[in-house]
Amino acid sequence: MKNVFAFIFGSIFSVGLMLSGMSNPEKVLSFLDLFGHWDPSLAFVMMGAIVVAFIPFQKAIKKPVTLFNEPMDLPVSTQIDRRLVIGAFIFGMGWGIAGICPAPAFTLIGLGHYDGLYFIISMFMGMLIYRKGQSQS
Repeated sequence: MKNVFAFIFGSIFSVGLMLSGMSNPEKVLSFLDLFGHWDPSLAFVMMGAIVVAFIPFQKAIKKPVTLFNEPMDLPVSTQIDRRLVIGAFIFGMGWGIAGICPAPAFTLIGLGHYDGLYFIISMFMGMLIYRKGQSQS
């Protein structure tokens, strides 16, 4: 049943990405083009997401279990360290170059734009490199 709910909510999220235009890399790149033809619509989508997610996240912090009474793995560290800053920088660079982040990349594939596979393959390679580095530390 959990997988059915995950599929339903993932589908709703995907439809939201498509309707808002955020699965279109050009729309995202237009948001990042501050000195060209800047498109602020991504900021409104982000603000809407924050408003929708605020109360559920507050509830999850107080009671970190799912509707199926399974524990949630919430971050415990509030420290901004070197790894976090480097990871955010790499994510931001990839997002700025490609105009794609993980969820829209999968949405692109669902829409038949298989060039999103380049991003997904690169993302998984980055994750693999990170894990290899962690295991050697």
